[in-house]
Amino acid sequence: MEKSLHHSLFSDFDVYLFRSGKHRKLYKKFGAHEVEVDGRKGVYFAVYAPAARDVEVIGNFNGWDGKAHKLFVRWDGSGIWEGFIPGLGKGELYKYRIYSSHDQRIRDKPDPYSFFFEQAPKTSGIIWEPKYAWKDEKWMQSRKKKDLYKSAVSIYEVHLGSWKKDEKAARSLHYPELADELVAYVSKMGFTHVEFLPVTEHPYYPSWGYLSTGFFAPTSRYGTPEEFMYLVDAFHQAGIGVILDWVPAHFPSDTDFLADFDGSALFEHPNPKKGYHPDWDSLIFNFDRPEICSFLISSARFWLEVYHIDGLRVDAVASMIYLDYSREEGQWDPNIHGGKENLEAIAFLKELNKACYDGNEGIMMIAEESTAFPGVTSAVHDGGLGFGFKWMMGWMNDTLRYMARDPIFRRYHHGEISFSMVYAYSENYILPFSHDEVVHGKASMIHKMPGDDWKRFAGLRGLYGYMFTHPGHKLLFMGNEFAQRSEWNFNASLQWDLLKHDTHKGIQKLVKDLNNLLQKEKALSESSFNPGGFEWIDHSDYDNSVIAYVRKSGRSTLLVVCNFTPRVHRAYRLGVPKKGVWRELLNTDDEVYGGSGVMHDEKIATEKIKSHGRNHSVEVTLAPLATMIFKYATR
Repeated sequence: MEKSLHHSLFSDFDVYLFRSGKHRKLYKKFGAHEVEVDGRKGVYFAVYAPAARDVEVIGNFNGWDGKAHKLFVRWDGSGIWEGFIPGLGKGELYKYRIYSSHDQRIRDKPDPYSFFFEQAPKTSGIIWEPKYAWKDEKWMQSRKKKDLYKSAVSIYEVHLGSWKKDEKAARSLHYPELADELVAYVSKMGFTHVEFLPVTEHPYYPSWGYLSTGFFAPTSRYGTPEEFMYLVDAFHQAGIGVILDWVPAHFPSDTDFLADFDGSALFEHPNPKKGYHPDWDSLIFNFDRPEICSFLISSARFWLEVYHIDGLRVDAVASMIYLDYSREEGQWDPNIHGGKENLEAIAFLKELNKACYDGNEGIMMIAEESTAFPGVTSAVHDGGLGFGFKWMMGWMNDTLRYMARDPIFRRYHHGEISFSMVYAYSENYILPFSHDEVVHGKASMIHKMPGDDWKRFAGLRGLYGYMFTHPGHKLLFMGNEFAQRSEWNFNASLQWDLLKHDTHKGIQKLVKDLNNLLQKEKALSESSFNPGGFEWIDHSDYDNSVIAYVRKSGRSTLLVVCNFTPRVHRAYRLGVPKKGVWRELLNTDDEVYGGSGVMHDEKIATEKIKSHGRNHSVEVTLAPLATMIFKYATR
C-alpha cells in the first residue's frame, strides 16, 4: 500500500460554509470517499480535529499501523486533516489515530462521517459509499404536491429490532425482510407513514438508538446501507412515507466515539453546565461552535437526500432550548439576557429547519417538545423555530390520566378530556401514543384502562375513536394497534400470538377502519389545523362523562359523541348544526370490534327541538365506553 498523498475535496467556499455553520452537505467532503487522483483509484479521507498534532488512518489494510498513512492538515487553520491513499477500496475497516496537541494521549476514533460501521460492540468504520437504483420517483414527485396540513396523516411508530423476530434464527428481521413483512402490514392497516426509532448507528442497543454515534450510517444490525435504502424504497412504492427519529440533542459520553475526540471538547460543549446531560449521562453538542452545527445540519440533510427520508422527528427539543432543563439552581448559567433559553441551540434549530425544508418539498420536520415554548411550528421569519409539526404532549398526558381513572370518578375530572381544545390550534400538533408511554412501568395501553377485560377493551376502543376524531395528526406505537398486553420489550418480538383472540383482533380491525375513515372523510383531515373545522356541541356534561363535537370541511360534516362511562345512555338529545338526517359511520361498540353492539342501524332524522343552543337536535343512544361517529346527509 502506498503512502498517503496530498489531495482535497474542499474548496475555500466549502471551508467558509463549514466554519460559519451553514454547510449542508459535509457528507460529500468529510469521511472516506472512493475517488481517482491522477489516474489512480483510492480513498480520500478527511476529518475535523483542530486540537490534533498528527492524524493517521489505521485499518486492516495496514495492520492498524498508520505511520505510512498520515493525513495533512490544511493551511487555512480550519482544523481539517485530509489525504488520499491509493489502492484502497470498498469494504476495508478503518479508524483515525489522533495525536492530541493538548496531551500525550493517542486516541483511536471511528470516523464521525462514516457511512457504514461494523456491528456493535465493534466500532470501526467501513469504507462504503452507498449506491442504489431508486424506484420511487412517483412517490417523490407526488410528495412535492401534497399539502400535509390538509391531508390525512396516521403514523405507525416502529422499533425495527423488536417489531417481529425471526424466532428460528433468534434474531431481528433484516432490512429486506422488513421490506416484505412490515411494508405489507403497514399498508394493510392503512397507516400513511411509518416512523422508525433512531436507525443511526449506536453502540448500546438498550438505548433504542437515542444515543447515536454514527450520524451518517444506518445501523448495521439489520443489514447494509443499500438494504436500508431498499426498505425505504419499498415503503414509497407502497405509498407510505418514512420518518426517522433523529437526535441532535446529545451523544454518548464514553470516549470511544465523539467525546474528547481530538483531546479537546470538540463535539461537546466545554462547560459541563451546557455540555453534560444529568438525565442520560450523555454529552450535549456544542451549538456555540459553527462547525458542529454544520455537522448536524449535514446529517439531517443526508437522510433526506441520500436516503429519501420524508421527515425527521427531532428528539428532546425541550432539553436543547432550556439551559435549566433537569437542573437545579446553581447548576446552570443564564444567557446573556439573563434568561433560561439556550440562544445558540435555538438559533441552530431555526437554521436546521430552514436547511431541511429548502429544496425538500413535502417533508415533515417534527418537534418532540414537551413545554409551552412559543412558536415551535411557526415560521422562522415570523420568529418561530420553523418546525412543521409538534407532538401534543399535553393532550397525551391529560388523556391518559383521565382514561386511567375509574369511570365513576371521571365526572370530577371532566376538564382533562376537553381542555386540549383550548390550545389545539396554537401549534400544528400530532397526537402521540408513543413508545415512551408503554415502558418503564407505565403499563401497556390496554392495561392503562381500568376495570375488567370487557371495560379495558371497550375503553381502549373508545379512546382510539376519540383520538382519530380529535384535530391533529395521529401516531401509534407498534403493538398499540392490537392491544399488546405487556409493556414494550426491545429484546422481544411483539405479542403477535394475541391476534388469535377476538378481542385483540377487534382492536386491530378498529384501528384499520379508523385509518381508512381518516383518509376517506375530509372533515377529519382537511381542517385539522383550521379552527373553523371544529365545533363543540357539548363539553360540559360531566355528570354523564360525555363530550360531543362536530368536525367539518366543505360539505362534509361529522358528529362525534364520546361516552366515557360503561352506562348506556338512551334517548340522549344533542343539538346539531344542520337540519336533515344523520347516519352512523362508525361505532367503537360494534360487535365486529368486540363490542356489545349498541348501534344505530337506521338513519336518524333531526327534530325541531332546541338543544345545546341549536334549533334542531337528534335523539341517540350512547353505547358504553364508546365513540360514535355520525355523518350528515341531506336526506
